[in-house]
Amino acid sequence: MKKLSFVLVAAFVTLTAVAQNSPKPAEKGVTYGAGTENKDVITIANMEEQVQSAGKFSGKITGKVTEVCQEKGCWMKVDKGNGETIMVKFKDYAFFMPKNLAGQTVVLEGEATVKEVSVKQQKHYAEDAGKSKDEINKIKEAKKEVQFVAKGVLVL
Repeated sequence: MKKLSFVLVAAFVTLTAVAQNSPKPAEKGVTYGAGTENKDVITIANMEEQVQSAGKFSGKITGKVTEVCQEKGCWMKVDKGNGETIMVKFKDYAFFMPKNLAGQTVVLEGEATVKEVSVKQQKHYAEDAGKSKDEINKIKEAKKEVQFVAKGVLVL
């Protein structure tokens, strides 16, 4: 009987921990991380101009989510408005996004800088996104890109 009680308690604790780390559904008005508001928001293009001139950006941007990590929701890509995307990660790996967020518009609050992304890291992201082996094998060179580290996300 003690073993059964122990197993039940252990299962409850495990399920509770998993539920607390699972993101809320991707619904309008839901916030993630530290949260944010739809105020004082600029375009991704304006943010990139600031990163190029000042080396970094701190503030809020908005855009449409095109892709979310299908492993954990630990990163996402947001459309720049020109067919290209920007990589978004989450501050201190403290929260995750719902895997079904693609297609929704979000407000992101955080910081952006230019980062070099190694071939290994690019392949890792491609695997997380569920890309084919052929697509992954085409990645051959490191690249520099603007990356945004969000401390809060609001679904619009």
